[in-house]
Amino acid sequence: MNSSASAPHPHSGSPCPAGDGAPSADGLLTALAPPPLLPSPLQEIRDERFTGRGVRLLLKRDDLIHPRLPGNKWRKLVPNLRAAAEGGHTALLTFGGAYSNHLRATAAAGRMLELATIGVVRGDELARRPLNASLAQCAADGMTLHFVSRSDYRRRHEPDFADRLLGGTDGTDGMQMAREAFRIPEGGSNSLAVHGCTALGEELRDRTDVAAVACGTGGTLAGLAAGLGAGRSALGIPVLRGGFLAGDVGELQRSAFGGPRGTWRLDERFHFGGYARVDRELDEFADDFAARHALPPLERVYVAKLLFALTALVEEGAFAPGSTVTAVVTGRR
Repeated sequence: MNSSASAPHPHSGSPCPAGDGAPSADGLLTALAPPPLLPSPLQEIRDERFTGRGVRLLLKRDDLIHPRLPGNKWRKLVPNLRAAAEGGHTALLTFGGAYSNHLRATAAAGRMLELATIGVVRGDELARRPLNASLAQCAADGMTLHFVSRSDYRRRHEPDFADRLLGGTDGTDGMQMAREAFRIPEGGSNSLAVHGCTALGEELRDRTDVAAVACGTGGTLAGLAAGLGAGRSALGIPVLRGGFLAGDVGELQRSAFGGPRGTWRLDERFHFGGYARVDRELDEFADDFAARHALPPLERVYVAKLLFALTALVEEGAFAPGSTVTAVVTGRR
């Protein structure tokens, strides 16, 4: 690994000083004040594109769960934070791209819990550029950012990744912190997160026929489908290209439950060219949808693509008349 590419960014924040120890599992929710809004609210949207075809549209407002850990980030992160606390860890090491909501939420959680945070960011070219708003917030919350090449990023699962990441850059203290940190995968998606997201499906079990969510790493979809129960289905809208997500969701369910759970499917047509790619059509749709229904501006990376997809699908007749479709709002702009 090129150690110069993985050096901390010059604008990385000062690491949050770890306390005498990780917060206790019992004290975790108290430290993550204010308390979460759970179950998250359901909001009915009367849109003629849906009502004209006999379909009821609901928004599951997970974006209102917590001001710093909104949406699926609360559901996915808290089980991991609890495991970190139970293991006595004082640092978190995680991974993401330049616009990762997960990195931002992890940095915020670290600040609130007085845990050091290390973010490994895909794309070594970013180390030579000013931080975007998302990464700047990570730094402001004390996260140390390490930018690595895309080829090195693909090796993040290797056991000695942290040693090579910090080799020669932070001295023995920094290397030791990375080696002993609690690791949370990209997007926060692991078996702990999948179990955390089953509550989302349980909250919707008797309220909807189809629950739809935009997908990055697939953890939310894996848990949502498991929690919905019989007679309900989950729909995932990938926001990345590549066609790999079905295998990842299946593997997450095997890791969490030992095998498949629930009914789910993916529609891969609505990524708009890839992660964080937005064109004029999507921008115009998002602005119009928010204005029609007096909503705050739609988050573009996930939420706008999800609602665009559902609007296209209902116009294709994908949902039976008389059915209820719920869009999970996983973040805010």
